[in-house]
Amino acid sequence: MPTTIGLETPRVAWVDYAKGLCIIMVVMMHSTLGVELAAERQGFMHYVVEFARPFRMPDFFLISGLFVSLVIDRPWRLYLDRKVAHFAYFYVLWTAIQFVFKAPGIASEHGWPYVGFMYLQSFIEPFGTLWFIYLLPIFFLVTRITRQLPSTLIWIIAAALEMSHISTGWTVIDEFASRFFFFYAGFRCASTIFAVAANAEAHPRLAAAGLIVWAVVNGTVVASGAAEMPVISLGLGLAGALAIVVSGVLLARKSRLRALRFAGQQSIIVYLAFFLPMAFTRTVLIKSGLIASVGAMSIIVTAMGVLVPFAMWQVAIRTGMHFLFERPKQFWLSSPPRMTAPRAAA
Repeated sequence: MPTTIGLETPRVAWVDYAKGLCIIMVVMMHSTLGVELAAERQGFMHYVVEFARPFRMPDFFLISGLFVSLVIDRPWRLYLDRKVAHFAYFYVLWTAIQFVFKAPGIASEHGWPYVGFMYLQSFIEPFGTLWFIYLLPIFFLVTRITRQLPSTLIWIIAAALEMSHISTGWTVIDEFASRFFFFYAGFRCASTIFAVAANAEAHPRLAAAGLIVWAVVNGTVVASGAAEMPVISLGLGLAGALAIVVSGVLLARKSRLRALRFAGQQSIIVYLAFFLPMAFTRTVLIKSGLIASVGAMSIIVTAMGVLVPFAMWQVAIRTGMHFLFERPKQFWLSSPPRMTAPRAAA
């Protein structure tokens, strides 16, 4: 399954499919909850979002940790460039872009000084939907700094943090406590996760049956209201993350839904830009009243949130604005990696 696509990055088909599923679930959550808030009622997509809540972010972080072992012993300068500066560049850039669009609305309610305060605060309190790429470099740093410590100690601390359900109101603290366990699991258990994937590849029918059982159990626990309980939340997060892995394997096995794989390969493009088409589409649908179903509106908003960023990416390429989705060489701490394949076309 390994292939080489893009910048000296070994690609594994099922990982791309799994990332594609992850980014769609993230966009779906923001789209659905935003539509429901604006419409002041819930739709059928609310239940889909709730079903995915226990594993939606754990699987993203687990997959993000899968290949850390390949780079963790690189020189500090190279490691910081690839795993910290890369995400910092996009966070600073797209925070500014989001403020351009959101500042007038914020200023109308609280005044322009408050806008300035919020912008400065965004460097310690992640702004809007960008908290994931703010937190990811912190995970990479913590994992690098603690790699010589006993892994059992880190496991215990990470599990205790997840099960404590810390709620300070500060995104970095709360999300770190809730998600680091899964990132660390991706790092330390990569070989086991790849073994699970290999078994799913070898026994697809058994894997599909396992997914059905998992879906029933996950849905039942969510419906019971117990999904947020200590231990249960950790178990559902791990089980759901592995279910996404297996789903990615089954999709990759037949090379189905290649657009989904493409979305996974370029998931950062969607994550950075989906807020704009999502908000625009939601506003148009709510104000026009053309569609009465909140669930249908949620699906449309989700689709636009996933698809339009790729159109924005292509426009950026054709107009010389590559910096929106590609880090310019002047912002690299080390030499940019060698391009091993032509740029993917949407």
